[in-house]
Amino acid sequence: MAETKTTVTAATAKTSSHQPKKSSNLFAVLAVPICIAIGILFYVFVLGNPANFEGGTTEGHPVAEGIGKWFGTIYKGGAVVPVLIAILLVCLTFVIERFMYLSKAKGKFSGAELVRKVQYHLANKNIDAALAECDKQKGSVGNVLKAGLKKYKEMIGNTELDTDQKILTIKNEIEETTALELPMMEKNLVFLSTIASVATLVGLFGTVLGMIKAFSAMSNTGAPDSSALALGISEALINTALGIGTSAIAIVMYNYFTTNIDAITYSIDESGFTLTQSFAANHK
Repeated sequence: MAETKTTVTAATAKTSSHQPKKSSNLFAVLAVPICIAIGILFYVFVLGNPANFEGGTTEGHPVAEGIGKWFGTIYKGGAVVPVLIAILLVCLTFVIERFMYLSKAKGKFSGAELVRKVQYHLANKNIDAALAECDKQKGSVGNVLKAGLKKYKEMIGNTELDTDQKILTIKNEIEETTALELPMMEKNLVFLSTIASVATLVGLFGTVLGMIKAFSAMSNTGAPDSSALALGISEALINTALGIGTSAIAIVMYNYFTTNIDAITYSIDESGFTLTQSFAANHK
């Protein structure tokens, strides 16, 4: 029995292959140094405002009440505080950026609803109506389904391939389009996952430095001053509070985004299954 080979012409390869778009992460390149600069400026000019301290100098204690009390106390946390503020700003920046992108990736309506509508139109052999639904959805599921439907429509008129080869071609088209969509949804999540681990460690590092400074000062005064020691410890723990708070935000939002990405991915997988099953049933 002769071996059957599928011949792929240059024209076919050109139309069926997807070339990933080269995208420089300019947003991340700019966002990180900008957040660092803002963190330092906020620490120096807002937290370090002389009005936040008794005697109008940063050498004094924080004022007794009002927002100045909190600003002054945070300022006393030391040189690690502006680093933690910068990390917090980076975290919030990428939380907002990912939230905006994934809101767009979800589309105008859910992927599950789009799949149901496409199933209905394919059952009635109305591919153009199914394509129109993808355009209305305007999300990642719609993009993948649209690419699959175009290949679906192309395979209907193809007389060179058998049914199994046509289904495989449609499946490959969906997988290639999915491979371009998923990296964009996961983009910049590495910043949140890194911050989730690093923020707490940086906070603890600042606390340790503060504790060393506090106990060192106590050892040089002769008679222990419990109030000075308590003040030094409270200032040192500011770093821990900032680090843990930032880490908590990063962890919660990272899990939120990955859950949303998993839901979109599931809808994409469901859409691919729908197309291949529909073609197998209607175009044997």
